[in-house]
Amino acid sequence: MKLKIAELSDIESILKLHFKYQVDSIAQEDKKDGFVTTAFTKEQLSSIIEQEQGLFIAIENDEVVGYVMSASWEFWSIWPMFVYMIKDLDSLEYLGQTLSVKNSYQYGPVCIDKKYRGSGLLEELFDFARVEMAKKYPILVTFVNKINPRSYAAHTKKLGLTLIQEFEYNNNSYYELVYDTSKPVKKS
Repeated sequence: MKLKIAELSDIESILKLHFKYQVDSIAQEDKKDGFVTTAFTKEQLSSIIEQEQGLFIAIENDEVVGYVMSASWEFWSIWPMFVYMIKDLDSLEYLGQTLSVKNSYQYGPVCIDKKYRGSGLLEELFDFARVEMAKKYPILVTFVNKINPRSYAAHTKKLGLTLIQEFEYNNNSYYELVYDTSKPVKKS
């Protein structure tokens, strides 16, 4: 298994994995095991790769089998949900700091092929991304849709993210989570 920061040449393989687990295209029977809600274009993936160096991938047999996206709030601000989250940052405190676009970044989505779930790949990929992002930001922020309990459990139990608040947006309910990027993930 190879972990690396994605390059433009990886986009097709990333999109193949993404399509398999995206909420609009995932097989109905697989939804219970987790899904990705945001759809991405080749242009958006090119942007996160070129401008943010924020797409971290796991490759096995020349196929992307997992990814983690991590980027500045500026990158995410083209989506209304993230604009909503940005406006709320200054009402939240973590590590003795008021959250801001300067001291935090948005982590996620994350996607692991179901053949590799439970193998420790999530923890490895998360930690690989965390190390890179910690060079710029002390605080990771993310959200999980309440209808995705597998993702919530993975992020709180396996990775140790902390619930900072719950919120509603566009008739959906979410958990908002944070993490101290100076802390390595404890391997279970």
